[in-house]
Amino acid sequence: MLFDLRGRHRRRAVKVIYIGLAALIGGGLILFGIGTGGGGGGGLLNVAGENEGSGGTSFAGQIEKYEKTIKKQPNNVAAWEKLTLAQLHEAGGEAYVNATTGAPTAKGRELFTKASRSWESYLALNPPKPSTELAKLMVRVYGPEGLNQPSSAVQVLQLVVANEPKNASFYAQLAEFAYKAKNARVGDLASTKAVSLAPSTSRARVKTELEAVKKHPEGGETFTTTTKTK
Repeated sequence: MLFDLRGRHRRRAVKVIYIGLAALIGGGLILFGIGTGGGGGGGLLNVAGENEGSGGTSFAGQIEKYEKTIKKQPNNVAAWEKLTLAQLHEAGGEAYVNATTGAPTAKGRELFTKASRSWESYLALNPPKPSTELAKLMVRVYGPEGLNQPSSAVQVLQLVVANEPKNASFYAQLAEFAYKAKNARVGDLASTKAVSLAPSTSRARVKTELEAVKKHPEGGETFTTTTKTK
C-alpha cells in the first residue's frame, strides 16, 4: 500500500468532490449534492422507493435492530457496517439537514458523530475487505460541512485509494485533506500521484492548485478536484 493507514474548503470544491461519489451502492443509493448554495433536500443519502427524507424516522428501526445485534454480538463486523450505513441514511432526514443549504443541522452533526463511532468500531474489528463504498460516504462525514476532521478524512481516503489506485480525483482529495491536516508527507505523495494520473491537459492545473492548498491549507485558493480518470 502506498500510504500508512495509521497515519476541511469552498462550496464549489465540496460540490465537485461529492459528485463523484454518486450511485455508490446498489438499490438506488445516491449522494446528496453538497455545497451547491441552491438548497434542495434529501440529505446525505436517498434510496429509491423509501421515505428516509420525509420524516427522518424510516431508518430508526434499522438502527435499533443493529444496535441490539451489536449488544449481543459486539464483534459482528456486518452489523457494524450496516449500522453505520443506516445512521447515514437517517442523516438524510428532514430533521438532520438544513433545507436551504443542504448542510447538516446540529442534530445531523450529532448523528454524524455516532456514525463516525460506528465506523471506527467497524474498522477496529479488522474486516478482511473494508467497504470502499461506505468509506467514500464517510468522506462526507469528515468533510468541512460535516465534522470537519481532515485527519479522519485522510484515513478514510487512504482506504479508498488503496482499492482504486488509478483514480486521480480521490488522490487529489487525499492530498487536499492531508495538507489541511498538516500531514505534508502524505499530501506530497498523494499530490504527485494525482498529477501523474490526471489527463495530460489537466496536470499543470492540478499541480498548481494542490500547491496552493499546501501553501494555504486553512483558506485561500482550494483545489476543485475536477480531475477526470481515464
